[in-house]
Amino acid sequence: MTDSTAPTPPDRPRCGWAGDDPLYQRYHDDEWGMPLHGDRALFEKLSLEAFQSGLSWITILRRREGFRAAFADFEIARVAAFDHDDVERLLGDEGIIRNRAKVEATIANARVLSDWTSAEPGALDALIWSFQPPARARRPDSLSEIPAQTDASRALARALKERGLRFVGPTTAYALMQSAGLVDDHVSGCWRAEAGFPAR
Repeated sequence: MTDSTAPTPPDRPRCGWAGDDPLYQRYHDDEWGMPLHGDRALFEKLSLEAFQSGLSWITILRRREGFRAAFADFEIARVAAFDHDDVERLLGDEGIIRNRAKVEATIANARVLSDWTSAEPGALDALIWSFQPPARARRPDSLSEIPAQTDASRALARALKERGLRFVGPTTAYALMQSAGLVDDHVSGCWRAEAGFPAR
């Protein structure tokens, strides 16, 4: 992975959604579509994707460090221990998206995951990655060819809900699959697509 603090070459051809914002470009270049593992890391990604619902991803990305500070770096057991005072603290924190339903869902999800992953370390990672679909026959040529949800994301969303997690619909699940590298939706002509990563 490249150094995310280094300047990103502006002339690289990228997926259209990356635009010309350097922060967005670094996220596209260094993270999006790269395989991500670990219960904590995937809990963070799942939580941020839930907060993104109804908003643009750049809105979340610009607040990511604020989210990490507010949610104890997404350490599952620590977030699971949050109480009413923490909810009120979070709702007053301008560094995050102050949505009560999403804040409470993140804490509730941490409680579910704390019990589960304490008994079975790596269980969230294993569950999510069990829904990785087969590689595509060909890479998408444009953003219009990329779905908002798929059969695999619908199945993943069902599995997460069956475990008791909230704010994990099929569109959020597919966004997670894209960002965590279960699928590779970099379009043809994007430098990441041409760098040799398999299309999924």
